[in-house]
Amino acid sequence: MDELYQGYEDFRSKGEPKERKEKSLCHEFASIVHGKGKEQVEKGTCSVDLTRDFHVTIEGKDASSVLVAHLSFGELDNKGNALNLSEVTVLETEVFPFSKALLQQELTVSAIHNHWIYTDPTILYIHVQSVEPPINFAKKMAKAFSALKSFPVSSG
Repeated sequence: MDELYQGYEDFRSKGEPKERKEKSLCHEFASIVHGKGKEQVEKGTCSVDLTRDFHVTIEGKDASSVLVAHLSFGELDNKGNALNLSEVTVLETEVFPFSKALLQQELTVSAIHNHWIYTDPTILYIHVQSVEPPINFAKKMAKAFSALKSFPVSSG
């Protein structure tokens, strides 16, 4: 990561607009998980919204909008680390394999819970966090996604 951070510092020291590099980092982060990044330059944040590709109902009604896979990172510190966060919708049968894959990547699983009742199939949400370079986090998440029955897809 030192090379990435040094490249970031070299870029900024040449008088280039800060937002161009942050967009580039956000774009790289998003591309690793096959999504589109949304940056808020003034806040130094980047988020990627993906969706899960399966059918779910709540109380018998289509509820595909609840099938999220969200990843984000905040401002970089002087070592190139950021707070990285993710929330991923999983099928009940994916909880163990996906959690295991996340832990094997040395990521913190901070919550596993439901948002909705009367879903068919049963869905849960797994929250993940780390403090590390955002690119490392994205690579780890992409690898963990292989434990899911289907990769999250771009929602935009």
